[in-house]
Amino acid sequence: MTTAAIEQVHPATLRKVIVAAAIGNFVEWFDFAVYGFLATTIAQQFFPSGDASAALLKTFAVFAVAFAFRPLGGIFFGMLGDRIGRKRTLAFTILLMAGATTIIGLLPTYAAIGVMAPILLTLIRCAQGFSAGGEYAGACAYLMEHAPRNQRAWYGSYVPVSTFSAFAAAAMIAYGLESSLSAEAMGSWGWRLPFLIAAPLGLVGLYLRWKLDETPAFQAVTQEHAVAHSPLKETLRHHGAAICCLGAFVSLTALSFYMFTTYFATYLQVAGGLTRANSLLISLIALVFAAAICPLAGAFSDRVGRRMTVLTAGVLLIVVVYPSFLMASSGSFVASIIGVMLLAVGAVLCGVVTAALLSETFPTRTRYTASAITYNMAYTIFGGTAPLMATWLIGMTGSNLSPAFYLMAIALLALAGGLALPETSKVSLHEVEGSLTQRSAVGSIA
Repeated sequence: MTTAAIEQVHPATLRKVIVAAAIGNFVEWFDFAVYGFLATTIAQQFFPSGDASAALLKTFAVFAVAFAFRPLGGIFFGMLGDRIGRKRTLAFTILLMAGATTIIGLLPTYAAIGVMAPILLTLIRCAQGFSAGGEYAGACAYLMEHAPRNQRAWYGSYVPVSTFSAFAAAAMIAYGLESSLSAEAMGSWGWRLPFLIAAPLGLVGLYLRWKLDETPAFQAVTQEHAVAHSPLKETLRHHGAAICCLGAFVSLTALSFYMFTTYFATYLQVAGGLTRANSLLISLIALVFAAAICPLAGAFSDRVGRRMTVLTAGVLLIVVVYPSFLMASSGSFVASIIGVMLLAVGAVLCGVVTAALLSETFPTRTRYTASAITYNMAYTIFGGTAPLMATWLIGMTGSNLSPAFYLMAIALLALAGGLALPETSKVSLHEVEGSLTQRSAVGSIA
């Protein structure tokens, strides 16, 4: 099978691929978004304490602990995806994620079963983290391996679109609940509703994924009998430098993403003094904006290349993060919206180029494993800890702007790593022979 032949995918198939990849990713991030937006309510239900700040820290600590299982899930599902294919692996990840999310909506609280409540919450969050470890990188690979070479970032941008849409949907539902229910009703049963939505969404996503074919690139590898027998060993032996460099950039993607999406709803309340409902409304507006500009960011990256997109995203975040946090802490509704949108632009650029780089940096034989390890290690260290670090920094320094300086420092690290990668916007994702030697070292990708 020639490269030209396997790169020709019918537009109708591409549309189905986008929907199948996006819906599973939507379920994954919807859960994480709901947990972040309802952090203060969850803290009251599972971590009752006389100190509201301590309860919130414990809630975000459980948020961070779940991320510790993402690299393990990335390794497990990555190797599975490189051995048996992207399609079947992604069907498994969405089933596990949707099931775990639904269980959270059914959990008894601390008032009902005492200390077992936070223990069960932590265990289920870990199961979610494990399944999520195989979702995002796999969805990107599945979509990228179908996309035309000169429009990969544009097509790939629909994975971040589903991510931001998931957060927007979670913010909308949380805002609706906060606005329409009393505090007693919200604490009693209202907080459960968003988690229970995952069950029907997961079943729909499972059906769509199961109906589609395997990617052309993986089919070609299978037909050539070139499937990696030990994807993890091959990844660590040949792609360590690329993983480190790309991981450095993904750290900024993770941090800016969670600062913008999950933490800012809390920051607007704690630092800006806004009501929970207004904070969620601001987050909703910014998230819809972010989802809308993802395809524009993808088209920009396809036009100027990955390295220029990396540079633009890093510099932009360094420039806007301080005024963004300053406006968000002002207590002004309009200024807060502008501040969050400023941060959103940089986060979107990072997310869109990351979706492309995860697949373009590694060969088909080990693409799922290598990209999942890279993505999940960065998100575990810098994404899962973002709300916890921001809350801790404010407490330690007494400055509501300290998280902004933390993001600036990570942006410098990300620029160093991202710009060490070669330009990959035109590289083929369908090599069978020669892929391993072509991509074995940073700077040698053709």
